[in-house]
Amino acid sequence: MIAMKLSEYLNFLSYTKTLEELWDAHCRQMAEYGFDRLLYGYTRYRTETSLGDPEDFVILTNHSKDYLDGFLGGGLYFHAPMLKWALHNEGAASWRIAQDLMTDGTLTAKERDVIEFNKTKGVVAGYTVSFDSVSVRSKGAISLSAHGSRTQDDVDAVWEEFGQDILLMNNVAHLKILTLPYNAPNRALTKRQREALEWVGDGKTTQDIAILMGLTSATVEKHLRLAREALVVETTAQAVLKASLQNQMFIVGV
Repeated sequence: MIAMKLSEYLNFLSYTKTLEELWDAHCRQMAEYGFDRLLYGYTRYRTETSLGDPEDFVILTNHSKDYLDGFLGGGLYFHAPMLKWALHNEGAASWRIAQDLMTDGTLTAKERDVIEFNKTKGVVAGYTVSFDSVSVRSKGAISLSAHGSRTQDDVDAVWEEFGQDILLMNNVAHLKILTLPYNAPNRALTKRQREALEWVGDGKTTQDIAILMGLTSATVEKHLRLAREALVVETTAQAVLKASLQNQMFIVGV
């Protein structure tokens, strides 16, 4: 039995307030359709030759650390056939695409390495959903990996029956994720750093911010410097933009 009806799940997504709550529910919801391992990724720093710094990606997953160390840490993701499909398409695609390319012998050596690695981890059948992009520099996708005992034929049969609902739930989850705060590893801002950046975003000078925060100008400069370091940028303007893109500014209740 499905964990939540479609309308119930969409209502839940509309009101959830944290990534942790959303991701836990989404993993459980997808598992009801047989997709027990998910890998969501989103970048705002895509170029023609790169997806940006991996540490700036929004990554949500319930895959094992062993799998992630190889697929993400080892850089295999960049050569994954289904990721390449996602970069040039939108919507949902069966992993049969990759299987057919493997059979046809049209994959590169590095692409074959990804397929073989996935086989060793039981990641062999599933679907990939590629989301609409709002700019040429952004891209988001999610891989839905089926339980190890399921074949691609099994998965395709599930998609034939429930695919439109699954696609809708993933699209709405993606749109909700874009609105929620996300802290890249080791890059979370402190409350003071966030507040100082918020005042900069409002057009205040360092002297103005010092008065508003009840601090010295030197202390404000320190908070701004640490914010730049945490976000790995060179200027305060870049820090304001990056914190805004990560929804780390003007957070309700923080």
